[in-house]
Amino acid sequence: MSHYCMSQQEWAAQALQSFDAVVSATEGFRSRTGQRRMAEQVAHTFSRAQLGKLEDGEGEGAPPPAPQRSIAVVQAGTGVGKSLAYSVPAIAMALERGTRVLISTATVALQEQLVNKDLPALAARMAQPFRFALAKGRGRYVCKLKLERLASGGSAGGDGEGGEGDDLFADEEAEERARRPRHESEARMQFYTSMADALSAGQWDGDRDTLQAPPESEVWSPVAAESSSCTGKHCPVFSQCTYYDRRKALVAAQVIVANHDLLLSSIGARLLPELDNCLLVLDEAHHLPATALQQFACEADLSRLNWIDKLASRALRIGALVEVEEIADVPNHAARLRTALQDAARLAMDVYGEELRAPRPAWGGRARPQAPGVPTRARVAGGVLPPELIEPLSQAAHHAEGFLDALRAISKALRAEIRDKPDEARRLSTLYAQIGALAPRLEAAHATAQLLLQDAPEGAVPAAKWFTLQVDGDYIVVKAHASPVLPGNTLRNNLWSAVRGAVLTSATLTSCGQFDFFLREAGLFGDEAVTTLEVPSPFDYALQGTLIATETTADPREAQAFTAEMVDALLSDLALVESGALVLFTSRDQMRQAVDALPTAMRASVLVQTALPRPQLLAQHRERVERGEPSIIFGMQSFGEGLDLPGALCESLFITKLPFAPPDDPVGEARAEWLRAAGRDPFSELVVPATAIRLAQWVGRAIRTEEDRAHVYCYDKRLVRTSYGQRLLKGLPPFTLERRGAA
Repeated sequence: MSHYCMSQQEWAAQALQSFDAVVSATEGFRSRTGQRRMAEQVAHTFSRAQLGKLEDGEGEGAPPPAPQRSIAVVQAGTGVGKSLAYSVPAIAMALERGTRVLISTATVALQEQLVNKDLPALAARMAQPFRFALAKGRGRYVCKLKLERLASGGSAGGDGEGGEGDDLFADEEAEERARRPRHESEARMQFYTSMADALSAGQWDGDRDTLQAPPESEVWSPVAAESSSCTGKHCPVFSQCTYYDRRKALVAAQVIVANHDLLLSSIGARLLPELDNCLLVLDEAHHLPATALQQFACEADLSRLNWIDKLASRALRIGALVEVEEIADVPNHAARLRTALQDAARLAMDVYGEELRAPRPAWGGRARPQAPGVPTRARVAGGVLPPELIEPLSQAAHHAEGFLDALRAISKALRAEIRDKPDEARRLSTLYAQIGALAPRLEAAHATAQLLLQDAPEGAVPAAKWFTLQVDGDYIVVKAHASPVLPGNTLRNNLWSAVRGAVLTSATLTSCGQFDFFLREAGLFGDEAVTTLEVPSPFDYALQGTLIATETTADPREAQAFTAEMVDALLSDLALVESGALVLFTSRDQMRQAVDALPTAMRASVLVQTALPRPQLLAQHRERVERGEPSIIFGMQSFGEGLDLPGALCESLFITKLPFAPPDDPVGEARAEWLRAAGRDPFSELVVPATAIRLAQWVGRAIRTEEDRAHVYCYDKRLVRTSYGQRLLKGLPPFTLERRGAA
């Protein structure tokens, strides 16, 4: 037996010993068979992964052998205790092997639970000490320099068209302010001032998520830290920078907790541990495919193009200061880029104008009224661009690339100057930021034009391509968008090609009883390195829960008649609620109709998601239930996942309608179109499996502990009356089923 195989067995055995020791040292904690089985799988998976640089192969000059990859996909039912089952073996093995653990979750809330609760408890119990840290994207931290300028009304000055003013962001902010009503501008200024005061008084740490009321992204964006305009240690306030302060903690930590967005956006960026030399855990992994599509999509504004002239002006002035020859081409590239994007906008309106001005049809062809401020869209059928758009987009891609080459030369020269002239570092870093503040828009225009022009090879899925039209004040804004369609391909090329050892886990990875849908979506189907494991929940669902399937007379697809009948049945059932209940709706309109129909006596018991911030709403719900009063939460999609309401907090769960996930976004539509063209059925292949995962998440709110008892009501007769409903049922816990006919 080779030394490596011997080490594998030893590492796995030691990791499991650590797990057993932690379980036995935890007061009142009893060992669970499923949890031990999962810990075993995690230990064996990570022990087999070959990390880091491999030694050369046998024979002189022979290339090193291909590294051994090892990936486990583990569905762990509610109550298994999966965070303990993956974290202890992973951390123990990382410490033994001299490497690090990177845990990625779906949301910042989950990250914080691990960092503030689970890992501190673990660090107190494990024999070997370890340090852990939370990693968030740079944009979740404030840039103190930007905040200082905005809080002090920093709109004077600016870099002008040839001067060297210090105020990097003045003209952007002045332009934005001119488009906003005065009271809105004043409120925003007050907000920035209060943030700056809280920061200087030490009452706030610069992290967006620790603000009492996290701001809207358009308010936060002007003060967010961004890599493109950041000069790192040359920044005047670098020594007090929240982001770099947190970066130091990451370097010293053996366990880093990130999220899927950050994991995918920072591949190759050296922010997180190298993926070929760490142990990767993806918790709530069912979100990974959707995150991948969002991460690798791109868009470009074809209407608001003043930034091109600003960027050209800055590039010429700064390029001349650092004597970069490439700036000679900048005026031509900028002018031609602007013309090409304007032409693309005009031609897109010529081709798609009728569609862009019409209300959008819903899945199934029925017209859907457009909400104010929401863009209308027109998709490029089959991913094949109309011939008239090819020329302007080709010109845009070409000139954006030439412009980017010039910017790269300028930034390289600036970095060299900063190194060589430390006395001038502050001035030079300001110049660097002036270019960097606008460069991402140029990168986005380049990437979007390239992806729009891309033709799919025969048999491959073309990228999704679409245009949107939005009215923003006095402006009509046309944007171009493009996105990969298959998340699996994107993940295979960008993530799995770098990863050596990984565990993906969630309570919902199987769909209709199979792993295949998730494996395809995640880019792992047919990968020889992958092992799957299903660890059932320890709960006795047949004893603890009852699923009451109510059949309405109305067809759920006839929204008006169905909603009226469903609301009547729902109100009759809600009248019987004595403690905590959760009602999940599939649309705001459906929820509004139920709220309007509430009898006066019941109104005091109902808490509506849209009326209060989530933490306040949940606190009120707990207080009422503790007082022995009925408390009913009305919630939408986001309340169907990640909400932990054990015991009396959720004794009744109401699902008003099956949460279908129709492919009615441009990427889903493009994929459905491709499947239909290949003679396949998008409903069966895409909609049903995605709905099965969502429904399993919703139903998972009901039973949270071994002591819970709950009734789950579903008012959608398709669950028990259709063949696909039977597939959905197969993916749900084995509750005792009761059927109720139409009244």
